[in-house]
Amino acid sequence: MEHKTITTSKKKRHSEKTTVALIAHDAKKVDIVMFANDHRDSLAECELVATGTTGRQIAEKTGLEVKCMLGGPEGGDLQIGGLIASGEVDLVIFLRDPLFAQPHDPDISALMRVCDVHDVPLATNPASAHMLLKGITRSDLKDLRPAI
Repeated sequence: MEHKTITTSKKKRHSEKTTVALIAHDAKKVDIVMFANDHRDSLAECELVATGTTGRQIAEKTGLEVKCMLGGPEGGDLQIGGLIASGEVDLVIFLRDPLFAQPHDPDISALMRVCDVHDVPLATNPASAHMLLKGITRSDLKDLRPAI
């Protein structure tokens, strides 16, 4: 059995800004809002997309402009997965609650898999999110992702 890797060219966007997807389980919503507030200046330089409630809370509590998708259980994770697959997301910050199973775990697994398939950095806790966000704001690290 042969494994084939199929890649598509990265979609040319009108904006040259880095696009960051922000997602958080209910138990991590306060954490992602705190993270966004702590990194407000860096995130303000990015295009932000988020699942429903997460995006609304970040926008309301930080003043950042966020494009909101559906809520995770309603398909928002899959919507963001589609953006990743089409080359429209550069970084995903997904603060997951590792202690409890989620009713939409298959969607979550699919989102994580699409990040791996399309070589998109994924942070699942505040420490890794901080490091990845710091990396995309450093000019010497901006072009480390291989061209697809």
